Amino acid sequence: MPELNRKSLREILENWVSSNSLSASSLEKLQIWALADQSRAKAFGITSENVAQLLDNRSHFFPQLHPQVIAYCQNKGFTSRPLILETLWELWLPLAIQLATWRRDLPRPLIQGILGGQGTGKTTLAAILTLILKHLRLETISISIDDLYKTYAERQELQQQDPRLIWRGPPGTHDVELGIKVLTQLRQQKTPVEIPRFDKSLWQGAGDRTTPEIVEKADIVLFEGWFVGVRPIDPTTFDSAPEPIVTLSDRTFARDINFKLQEYVPLWQLLDRLIVLYPVDYRLSLQWRKQAEQEMIASGKTGMTNEVIEQFVAYFWRSIHPELFIKPLVENPDLVDLVIEINPDHSPGVLY
Repeated sequence: MPELNRKSLREILENWVSSNSLSASSLEKLQIWALADQSRAKAFGITSENVAQLLDNRSHFFPQLHPQVIAYCQNKGFTSRPLILETLWELWLPLAIQLATWRRDLPRPLIQGILGGQGTGKTTLAAILTLILKHLRLETISISIDDLYKTYAERQELQQQDPRLIWRGPPGTHDVELGIKVLTQLRQQKTPVEIPRFDKSLWQGAGDRTTPEIVEKADIVLFEGWFVGVRPIDPTTFDSAPEPIVTLSDRTFARDINFKLQEYVPLWQLLDRLIVLYPVDYRLSLQWRKQAEQEMIASGKTGMTNEVIEQFVAYFWRSIHPELFIKPLVENPDLVDLVIEINPDHSPGVLY
């Protein structure tokens, strides 16, 4: 059997899109590669019996989709063409086909949860899946947990009641009942459905609810956010929590947020499946946030200083610490269906 490494995989894909053809020997190598990555093969249901059929189906869509996907990614600043092609072939396309298959097995829309923090690429994943699924003739809508924020006036009142809520984001700052109502309407195929939308630029960046989006039809709903699917944990865990949960007030805040998280469980129960975009080190989110703000400042826009970013990220880690909440979640197959590790350069890594 010929050995296939990542470099040769990229060469095959590059040659394919350049010549608009895939040789039988190259297809055979792709089949060998698909079976060799056992965790990925298991995730996408690839076996020695069906690998030829599944990759033949995937290879039908790849040439049609790659120009749109490359254009989208490069427009967003992702310039590595080989990495885009590799990710399309190995992740985005098989995942979209899998979602389409699951949808066809349901008598209603599929609700797919996507959990991912800052810099993990959940927005990009949702956009690419939407593009591919449209090609597969399926209507997809994306909803962010951010779209469920309480109104500006409600959050101002909330902050007066609890001055610790200095930023929007943690559990308690969302209209959970609205989320349950919207996902229930979508599951029941009631039309039209008003999808709440949130504009972060309003009120000098505090943000507010804006005009809802009217949706007449949805086959697949992508519901994404930084703590989508996260469950409450044992409150005694905070007795020996990692930084920045250090002081007594930190631990009290963490416990209070953990209690608020119980209100979100009925919302999570409306999800059919959950994908977790999981950084190889949770502390990368701080690095990624600093890079994003520095790029904004370099482009002439306003951005946060490193000191403010550190305070901002620490605030979210005090509310839902990745080591305490996300790590146990990805180890629970009853709650998570797919884990995609995210490398320091934002690229997808191991998948299981």
